[in-house]
Amino acid sequence: MKETAGTRPEFVVVGVLSKPHGIRGELKVYSYAERPESFQEYARLLLSPDQGEHQTAYEVERARVLGRQVILKLKGCDDRNTAETLVGQTLWVGNEELPPLEAGEFYLYELEGKEAVSEDGRHLGQVRRVLTSDTQDLLAIDHQGKEVLVPLVAAFLVSHDATRVVLRLPPGLLEINS
Repeated sequence: MKETAGTRPEFVVVGVLSKPHGIRGELKVYSYAERPESFQEYARLLLSPDQGEHQTAYEVERARVLGRQVILKLKGCDDRNTAETLVGQTLWVGNEELPPLEAGEFYLYELEGKEAVSEDGRHLGQVRRVLTSDTQDLLAIDHQGKEVLVPLVAAFLVSHDATRVVLRLPPGLLEINS
């Protein structure tokens, strides 16, 4: 699953199975997608208990959205006991199944591996990963051997290209993280 900056990975993490839903094998999904309804378009998902090293493919029977939650039914998962064995697994989708983007949009994985620089050109480090949550997405940047977390908000993200992420950070943010 290694990639270099500017390349599109073969598979992308789209969520994690959080708990069973009911007795018929459905599962609640903690979705990383900005638009959870994207799950309704996926024909197949890969499940992995260990960050993608060992993946098992499942056909999607159906997916429905309840607020930010996705209720997912996978082919072959027909009862609560089977669903419970899948809880905690990461969901991956092939990049060919990702929905098309609107103008100005990008996928968060596109930032990973790029050099982070300030608006004035100062090297900040390399973006190692993007952490997602309900409240705030964060860039994890390797800054002078330490991991620095930077909120991924429009006010801080100036631009990005094939190799760099340009950030406008408030004074003291790097020092707070150090």
